[in-house]
Amino acid sequence: MKLLLDTHALLWLTQGDERFSVQAEAAVLDTHNTLYLSAASYWEICIKYALGKLGLQSNWPSLLDQELAVNQIRWLPIEKEHCQALTALPLVHGDPFDRLLIAQARVEGMTLLTADEQIQRYEVPTLW
Repeated sequence: MKLLLDTHALLWLTQGDERFSVQAEAAVLDTHNTLYLSAASYWEICIKYALGKLGLQSNWPSLLDQELAVNQIRWLPIEKEHCQALTALPLVHGDPFDRLLIAQARVEGMTLLTADEQIQRYEVPTLW
């Protein structure tokens, strides 16, 4: 299964946060699954860090790169098709980062690893 990590899922995974569910942990540890990080999530982290909304260490980019390598998380760029897929999404959730993740998951046939109940209202496979 191809799993696209929501931004909070990535942060909770890499920080060992107890909110990372048992099911999510099992999915991440299952070597049959392929994990992905969207450029949209990285963008969101950068913005929130710059605004002081994320308390990360100053060397967080290199630490995150290490975590991506250790967990074999692949990079998912934002493609035109992902942006175009946004036009077909109903406006259930206003968060632009989450909406892009939903569009990417739908276009790429991925399951979104998320605890966000708003995302679960869309026609996209989720796991938590």
